[in-house]
Amino acid sequence: MAKGKLIDTAKPAEYAVLVGVISAMQRSEQAEEYLDELEFLALTAGAEVKNRYLQRLHHPHPRTYIGEGKLEEIAGYVAAHEIDMVIFDDELSPSQLRNLEQILKVKILDRSNLILDIFASRARTAQARYQVELAQAQYLLPRLTRMWTHLSKQKGGIGMKGPGETEIETDRRALRNKIDKLKERLALIDKQALTQRRNRDNKPRVALVGYTNVGKSTLMNLISKSEVFAENKLFATLDSTVRKVDWPGLSFLLTDTVGFIRKLPHQLVECFKSTLDEIREADALLHVVDISHPGFEEQIRVVNETLKEIGARNKPVLLVFNKMDALKEPFILEGEDVQNSDAYLNRLKNSYMARENGQVVFISAGKKLNIEELREKIVDLVKLAGKSLKTFE
Repeated sequence: MAKGKLIDTAKPAEYAVLVGVISAMQRSEQAEEYLDELEFLALTAGAEVKNRYLQRLHHPHPRTYIGEGKLEEIAGYVAAHEIDMVIFDDELSPSQLRNLEQILKVKILDRSNLILDIFASRARTAQARYQVELAQAQYLLPRLTRMWTHLSKQKGGIGMKGPGETEIETDRRALRNKIDKLKERLALIDKQALTQRRNRDNKPRVALVGYTNVGKSTLMNLISKSEVFAENKLFATLDSTVRKVDWPGLSFLLTDTVGFIRKLPHQLVECFKSTLDEIREADALLHVVDISHPGFEEQIRVVNETLKEIGARNKPVLLVFNKMDALKEPFILEGEDVQNSDAYLNRLKNSYMARENGQVVFISAGKKLNIEELREKIVDLVKLAGKSLKTFE
């Protein structure tokens, strides 16, 4: 090797194909948006998407998820283009996973497995690692027969992080013992976290919630003047981050939390109980929405349903419509400078988005637009939560 020559140690991307079903009550455009999100998930996990397939069915095929003809078409493409994996936009049953792998002869992932893989790669603290490992183990337990046959042929890669890499976990009893031990560790951490929350200053607690990748961490940094990790990828934040915010006349604790997503695996909701307790125990919520996303209304619905599922729906909420600078016509007129346009902001305030969603504020955390109104709304939100304000000398 020539002196000074660098070795490229970057991990090569795995090539993927995406597959989804258009149900009877679904629009084709909506199904395409779902595959767009699945592609973003695959990109976040490190895959390169080479093709995508959608098939209209009343309901997924019980044996192979999609119909025989479409499956043959995908099998031909996979074989001809050296595809490493096929990713399906729904959770597959153990039998579907087994049948699809036998037919397509490549790694098969479903949406849940892909999300779990991303969580595994992004877990930083011991608590997050235990939570993800437990969720993976619970996901794999009913799929043991399929997974161990598969893993004897495949080594690592997307969907293979955490449980499933060591020989001992081929034994069902060993995996159950592992689940029990992880639950014990998390119970201890949960107890410690509860003590820490109770020992905090008696200040109002405000939690940032929202769909993944809507700008929560960027807003956290802006409000608290801290440096929370923010990245344009899904699930950049797994662990809750709490910062004290001191404003004239008001002091409160602001918490950044894990983002929600459509079809969030139920194992993750269960295992991230302690992290989600930060939301449950908050006095008020800032629900951050990427208003420039074409499916933002459905994202609002997904977040509200998840809040209801974890018992945190009935709290004072301020809907923070973020990324107002990224909207297009008819809201932003041709040639309009949105950073200096009161008329644009007034159009937003008089739009259906404001009329139909209760307490709202339009901002751009990245461009720092309309932040003063946000501060005023947060003060009102804390008052609504029934907390007394502290006056600072």
